[in-house]
Amino acid sequence: MTFKRVAILATALFVGSLFAGPSWGGTIKGKVTVQGIRSPENIAVYVDAVPGKDFPAPAHHIVVDQKKMTFVPHVAVVLKGTTVDFLNSDAVGHNVYWPSISGNKKLAHNLGTWPQGQKKSFQFTDLGAAALLCNVHPEMSGYIIVSPSPYFAQTDAGGNYKIADVPDGTYTAYVWQEGAKLQSKPVTVAKDTKADFSVSK
Repeated sequence: MTFKRVAILATALFVGSLFAGPSWGGTIKGKVTVQGIRSPENIAVYVDAVPGKDFPAPAHHIVVDQKKMTFVPHVAVVLKGTTVDFLNSDAVGHNVYWPSISGNKKLAHNLGTWPQGQKKSFQFTDLGAAALLCNVHPEMSGYIIVSPSPYFAQTDAGGNYKIADVPDGTYTAYVWQEGAKLQSKPVTVAKDTKADFSVSK
């Protein structure tokens, strides 16, 4: 094949890709208002399972640090199958355990205790909320929220959130907040979609 033909073919493929490229879907955005809860920040909003789609476990690990006697971040939303690395950055020994996942005590787990600079990892394959605790320091707490899809977000200080690249369709959207009941409602995604929520204790 001559250089001229190669150039023509490459140009045709490039132009074709501009029109036949993948559709990235729409955006779900809105605001979560709270009643009787301390803050509208770090509320998890996620889309339920997408029919006909399986999402492989991410290769990238999420890090939850134990720093200044707190879990950092306090709330982390992850896709099902994600491995979380629990790091201890304090000069004291820390423990990580969760007594259940969304109330299911059969899913309780204790990673043990380890010193500063070390970490232990766990792959979260069960959906729901894992309440993180440290049996050495009972004042410490945090949460891992395991989502069935990669379409999730956390609210900012004003309760606003945005979930991008959601395929068009009708789904169930869930809202999780510490100390509140799990909320849900159907959301139909078509380009930019607005979905507001209200949560209370």
